[in-house]
Amino acid sequence: MRNVLVVNAGSSSIKYQLIEAETGIRQASGLVERIGEASGHIVHRGVETEERDIVAPDHTAAFTAMLDAFANAGAAIEALGIVAIGHRVVQGAGEFIAPTLLDDRVAERINALSELAPLHNPGHYQAIVAARHLFPDVPQVAVFDTAFHQSMPASAYTYAIDPAVAADHGIRRYGFHGISHQVVSRRAAEFLGTPLESLKQIVLHLGNGASACAIEGGRSIDTTMGLTPLEGLVMGTRSGDIDPGALLHLLRAGMSTEALDALLNKRSGLIGFTGTGDFRDVRAAADAGDPAAELAIAVMVHRIRHYLGAYLAVLGGADAIVFTAGVGENSAALRAEVCSELEWFGIRLDAERNATRSSEARVISADDSRVAVLVVPTDEEAEIARQTWDLVTA
Repeated sequence: MRNVLVVNAGSSSIKYQLIEAETGIRQASGLVERIGEASGHIVHRGVETEERDIVAPDHTAAFTAMLDAFANAGAAIEALGIVAIGHRVVQGAGEFIAPTLLDDRVAERINALSELAPLHNPGHYQAIVAARHLFPDVPQVAVFDTAFHQSMPASAYTYAIDPAVAADHGIRRYGFHGISHQVVSRRAAEFLGTPLESLKQIVLHLGNGASACAIEGGRSIDTTMGLTPLEGLVMGTRSGDIDPGALLHLLRAGMSTEALDALLNKRSGLIGFTGTGDFRDVRAAADAGDPAAELAIAVMVHRIRHYLGAYLAVLGGADAIVFTAGVGENSAALRAEVCSELEWFGIRLDAERNATRSSEARVISADDSRVAVLVVPTDEEAEIARQTWDLVTA
């Protein structure tokens, strides 16, 4: 058995999946959290499920706890069949435009890019160091969330500020959720039985984090997230688009940069409106007549439709609109609200198809809709495993 260990690490957590390289079948998954705290925790799901408190002062200890969990389930490290390790890395800037084999230089560059992604890259780097220490003979690959979007034209990724300032500080649109947008657009083409190279798609990745992407011929043309994952759509805890002048106003009023960062990343979006970032709770409150929840959903839908219209213009029309991620895949009501009264654009849902729940890819548009509307489940971990395996076997 040949397996790829997929690692998605943050500063205080490691999510992992063990995926069979050639079939994509999951062998096990788990989460180590509260790394660096007095008491950590691990949940491991494999042949058996194990959940317990641990002590994980650093990422190396977290990986050791993961291996212990595999061993407790009857699969010691030697029996795991790990032939490669794939690391999700949020920020690769314009430097990393494809999956990249990890060595000392690449690891250090990922760490250096923490300036652009202080909430993400430091944790990725720490996990990479730990994994390379524990698995010195296993090839390891960094798969970058930003890589898919590096096909955007300069007109889409350039901000209209002093070019010298932008260059000095690496300020441009990088885009995120690229792994998801890539796998979903490819699976949508496969489902439709149409060559990816001939399709114009708008993919709506709607979850706690949310972004839209205009994709032409399998290439990202534009996307809503920018220098950071803050820009664009309304999210669970992030604001999405906001006038930069409002931020300057808050700074002049005495708000610290740390407080402003916390406001935009942790206390905005749905949680800012309603006190919860869980869309299911917000929808339930709105259905019960809560005005704050009703406004939260209205603003969220307005922002999605705003970009949907923009990307129809950017692409010169679309062949498919694809909903994915937790909210996009599961909220029929939101999909209906987003697509409401868009018949003029050739977009018309079939109410019964949209209301039918399924874990499979499916069409939810009416037979006479000129634009196909689909729900396609995302699978970033399987895509990381696929890209990792393709690179190490090339």
